[in-house]
Amino acid sequence: MLFVFFLVISLPSRSLKAQEEPKEEDNSKISVTVLQLDGTINPATSLYIQNGLKQAEDMLILKLNTPGGLLSATRDIVQAFLESEIPVVVYVSPKGGQAASAGMFITMAAHVAAMAPATNIGAASPVHMNQGQESEETENTKTLARKAMHDTAAFARSIAKDRGRNEEWAEQAVREAVSVTADEAVENQIVNFMANDLHELMQKMNGFVVKLPSGETRLQTSNYQFNYVKMGAKEFLLDLISNPNVAYILMIIGFYGIYFELSNPGSLFPGIVGGICLILGFFAMQTLPLNVAGIALLVLGLVLFALETQITSGGLLAVGGVVSFTLGSFMLFDAEASFPALRVSLSVILPVVLLTCLFFFVAIGKVLQAQKSKAHTGLEGLVGEEGVVCDELTPAGQIEVHGEIWNATSTVSPVSINKTVKIIKIKGLTCVVEPVDKL
Repeated sequence: MLFVFFLVISLPSRSLKAQEEPKEEDNSKISVTVLQLDGTINPATSLYIQNGLKQAEDMLILKLNTPGGLLSATRDIVQAFLESEIPVVVYVSPKGGQAASAGMFITMAAHVAAMAPATNIGAASPVHMNQGQESEETENTKTLARKAMHDTAAFARSIAKDRGRNEEWAEQAVREAVSVTADEAVENQIVNFMANDLHELMQKMNGFVVKLPSGETRLQTSNYQFNYVKMGAKEFLLDLISNPNVAYILMIIGFYGIYFELSNPGSLFPGIVGGICLILGFFAMQTLPLNVAGIALLVLGLVLFALETQITSGGLLAVGGVVSFTLGSFMLFDAEASFPALRVSLSVILPVVLLTCLFFFVAIGKVLQAQKSKAHTGLEGLVGEEGVVCDELTPAGQIEVHGEIWNATSTVSPVSINKTVKIIKIKGLTCVVEPVDKL
């Protein structure tokens, strides 16, 4: 009887304890979707990750190597990770890779965060969009910068708190731009594991408890199958044109195309290509920290080049075009020197500027040469030409030149019909001629 009594009173406590235990995942082979992100964070990569998360069945692993990117795209990814119904793993790799700036938020938002040896994480201060204008920085600009800093720091702390990571370090990474190595990240509870490859990571995650919206779950990762998912055509195209170098080249080709179309109306092909490139270029600008002054200087430079071909300025307009076009190329995207991934590369700017200057200087030279050469149309263009007498010159009469009838007067009189004469000058609308054969 005593045994039955103690058995009965122990049932509720055992039932409660069972409810508190993390759920065990099915020990059968799990499907692990693997994504690869090697580059900046932008709307295209955000779309790629979110689509991959929707396709994943049991678990998602993101192999990450990024210098950072746009905060808006980062927030979308973080939100998707925090609300995910399946475990999300971020693995910073390969060796020598990084999860800097925006990459830090994404890594910390995962249910499991891991890093390969010789990688680093941190340096998550928001990018300052007024580089080179510190001396002119207004109080309003400083206030906006402080607001951005406080907001980003709070964002980092909230992620760290939700995932049980080091909140103090997360805030330091934003306010002081600190960065740590993989082993330091594990030691300071910033990430969970350090692993040489995915297989070692799967072994270390086996039995690890993660918190999903449905409750805590103990991972069973001893039996798994990797499914690698690459970017789709749409995502790849968006990612490609979101590259500052590609966006810059698209805009320059677009400007060239429109210029050629306006210079030669009806040619169509340059206008079509230019229009498409300009549209793609402006679309890419939406995903990049665009500087309006940079765009204005580029357009001004091209306008000055075009005007030089129409107005004789002694080269002044051309020099202004070179200066304006070069400055615009460097100022096109507004990002810190410490974050070159959002700037146009110098190796792209210099060839484009040189080719543009060369093209317009050649065009200007052709125009000047044409202006110095004799006229080939109108009355002045007839001087030196030969014609045939169609109405006897006594000394006035008419001649035929290139199928046209002109009034003429001869220095030698008379000149009979069908004789060949040469135009020596123009007097009003009358050609002054002399016989080719004076004998």
